[in-house]
Amino acid sequence: MVRTAGAPRGGHKVTIKDVARLAGVSPSAVTLAVHDKPGVSAKTRERILQAARDLGWSPNQAAQSLSGQAPHTVGLVIARPARMLGLEPFYMEFISGIESVLTRHSCSLLLRLAEPEEEIEVHREWWQGNRVSGGILVDLRVDDPRVPALSAIGLPAVVVGHPSLAGPFPAVWTDDAVATEEAVRYLAALGHRHIARVSGPAELGHSAIRTETFTRTTEELGLTARTVVADFSADQGSRACRTLLLAAERPTAIIFDNDLMAVTALGVAAEFGLSVPHDLSLLAWDDSQLCQLTRPMLSAMRHDVFSFGADVTETLFDVILQRDAVSHAAQVPSLVPRGSTAPPPRPLG
Repeated sequence: MVRTAGAPRGGHKVTIKDVARLAGVSPSAVTLAVHDKPGVSAKTRERILQAARDLGWSPNQAAQSLSGQAPHTVGLVIARPARMLGLEPFYMEFISGIESVLTRHSCSLLLRLAEPEEEIEVHREWWQGNRVSGGILVDLRVDDPRVPALSAIGLPAVVVGHPSLAGPFPAVWTDDAVATEEAVRYLAALGHRHIARVSGPAELGHSAIRTETFTRTTEELGLTARTVVADFSADQGSRACRTLLLAAERPTAIIFDNDLMAVTALGVAAEFGLSVPHDLSLLAWDDSQLCQLTRPMLSAMRHDVFSFGADVTETLFDVILQRDAVSHAAQVPSLVPRGSTAPPPRPLG
């Protein structure tokens, strides 16, 4: 966005008064112009609308902007297809945790599913248009452009991810490194020497942390290891599992970065005539009811996603109310062994 002379700088939130000042009119004239009401000339209306565009200001809820009152709403933008979001238990539990806190504060959640390149603009429109009082940033990428862009406009926000990804925002995160190491060491203790992993998108910060820890831990233990990248979906999870099982040196155990991909792997193993866990052990991340409804039930790394969502939201209210918001780790995921993991098959002969 090109910044026009006289536009607010730093973290100042653009208001209807800023638009009026830049256009050289009164705030009431701005209200008339943006709502296409009589009372201003066509030339003045165009000048006002151009000032609004230059400042990135949205006319949504202009009356609240004029009075200085912000709506009590929290914004959440998720870059996932709508169909996939409905199938993945993690976000359903996470949003439930958010709502448990918002209800106590008589607040609402504004949710948008968007493409990654749209996230900044959505948050900007919400904030500049006074539609939200703060935001929750999820699925942080390495050098995520949302961090500098949204901190520059003064959006109160909390990052769901490691502090190394959060910039000036407070962060709430699960310790992916500790959990990944525990999963690998557990499988190694069962006797597995050939371990694979199906990860989420490589550009995600938590995927990078898990991959680095997986690689380091398997090297320390002298294991043969491989990571295949997928996108958390059942389709790509199945495809990644087939790739691993078609390899010349087939793994005897596979770790999946979410529960949905691990569930689909049971079907892929059956395609190959493999028995779980006799021939192949499977371990899922984000333990959910999905993991407990399969046969055999899936071993998983469990953490309380509902409480995680509530913790993130409480931290956001600390930011919004200008209390001391401290970055902190949530409960470390813990291993729940079930029927999908066992010692590897003994070599023939």
